[in-house]
Amino acid sequence: MIDYSSYTDADLVVFLKTGDQHAFTEIYSRYKFILHNHAWNKLKNREEARDLIQEVFSMIWNKRETLQIGQNLSGYLYSCVHNQFLNKVVHQSVQNKYISSIKDYAETGTIHTDHRVRENMLKEIIDREIDALPSRMKQVFILSRKQHLSHKEIAELMGTTEQTVKKQMVYALKILRKKLGISLFLVLYFFYPHL
Repeated sequence: MIDYSSYTDADLVVFLKTGDQHAFTEIYSRYKFILHNHAWNKLKNREEARDLIQEVFSMIWNKRETLQIGQNLSGYLYSCVHNQFLNKVVHQSVQNKYISSIKDYAETGTIHTDHRVRENMLKEIIDREIDALPSRMKQVFILSRKQHLSHKEIAELMGTTEQTVKKQMVYALKILRKKLGISLFLVLYFFYPHL
């Protein structure tokens, strides 16, 4: 077996773009600890830092053919971690504002003027995560939750079994719960009440 540890970052990037899983594993092994430390310095939470690094590497693998990494792999990876952190901060800020708005409404019965804007922002976040699901899983989710079809109807429409449809839904909900966090996942019920 080839020893990928002897390759340069630039070589590994070339291999990665062709779908070489060993090159991807080497990049991950080479950078996971230093990136985790970088993420931990920003988040101060080991679990969240680990999740953030997993999201970065998942994105890299999924978009490997179109990535514009250039000559500086480590700089690119640091930028990915930083951008993912900023996305998380924005996501958390929107989530906190929305939850605060719901709490205010529950206590006072009044709706703030930007409530609708926040609701739309949350809906965009949820829709973006649904859109990021694998295509068949996304199709099953949309048919079930937006078009309100039964598992049997979806199975017939897609030419598969009810059991496969059920598994796809379980996996979709698991992915969304992890990506959105429990608070925002609960908000998902407001937009898709048939969950």
